[in-house]
Amino acid sequence: MNLERVTGPVLSLFRIVVGLLFLSHGLASIFGLFGGVRGSGRTVEFATWPSWWAALIQVVGGALVVLGLGTRVAALISSGSMAYAYFVVHQPDGAVPLTNGGEAAAMFCWSFFLVAVLGPGPWALDALLSRARAGSRERAPATA
Repeated sequence: MNLERVTGPVLSLFRIVVGLLFLSHGLASIFGLFGGVRGSGRTVEFATWPSWWAALIQVVGGALVVLGLGTRVAALISSGSMAYAYFVVHQPDGAVPLTNGGEAAAMFCWSFFLVAVLGPGPWALDALLSRARAGSRERAPATA
């Protein structure tokens, strides 16, 4: 099997799945979808620090990552927000993610960092826009 043929699509699928999971957390926190915050039926209060702002990053960042639009920047901001969540919210309860409840924050942090470094893969609006720009430069008449 030629791994180079599947690397791009697998990276794109990874980005889409991680983005959807992140987006769902934000939608639950802001709009109460999927049972609200941790299935409680509650939402976070508007503009409260840091919960509402983290949820806003989850919605916007998750949607951008799913679409593959501004992917590297959105993934880097999302990764940073999860690093903040881990060290400020979870790490004071212990250093080990399994015992401090920070597994999701740690996984999202490193997953988004991976996307920020490797890029969105071929199935992304970023890739489509890049191909369109390259095509328009090829068709543009040469100027003297």
